[in-house]
Amino acid sequence: MSEKRLKKKLLKKKLFTKNRLIILNEDTFEELFSFKLNLINVFVVATIGAILIITVTTFIIAFTPLREYIPGYSSSKLRKEATEMALKSDSLAFAIKKNEVYLESIKKVLNGDLEYAKVNKDSILAISVDTLPDLQLTATEEELELRKEVADEEARIKAEKLNKTKPKK
Repeated sequence: MSEKRLKKKLLKKKLFTKNRLIILNEDTFEELFSFKLNLINVFVVATIGAILIITVTTFIIAFTPLREYIPGYSSSKLRKEATEMALKSDSLAFAIKKNEVYLESIKKVLNGDLEYAKVNKDSILAISVDTLPDLQLTATEEELELRKEVADEEARIKAEKLNKTKPKK
């Protein structure tokens, strides 16, 4: 027990012992500056410095184009191109599907499976296209009021322009 106390006291003494750091000019032995330090102060300053460097580095990487050089991050240009390619491939897949349906219907006509009068390219394409559900596209009362207000305002402006351009008698 006393040995543990002695070790703690010795450690405390080492941590809080004041030391002086002096920077001298080697040629003239002139003192440029000096610090009074202890190990706790050095540890705290080093820790704060390390945290500051890590924070600054993180912000530089996160908010500048440097992040594109880190594996796993893609550039904004690459992301935009990938989106455009996905849209193009979707539209091409849809066009291929329409053409396949059309060709199948032509094969049926050539084999004699369909009547000739019923074959219509537009109707065949319309069958294969996924149709949107019917939406009620009627204007609400607020929209009708707004339209009326806009029309009245336009009529008023036209009338004012006509009054200004008429020659006075």
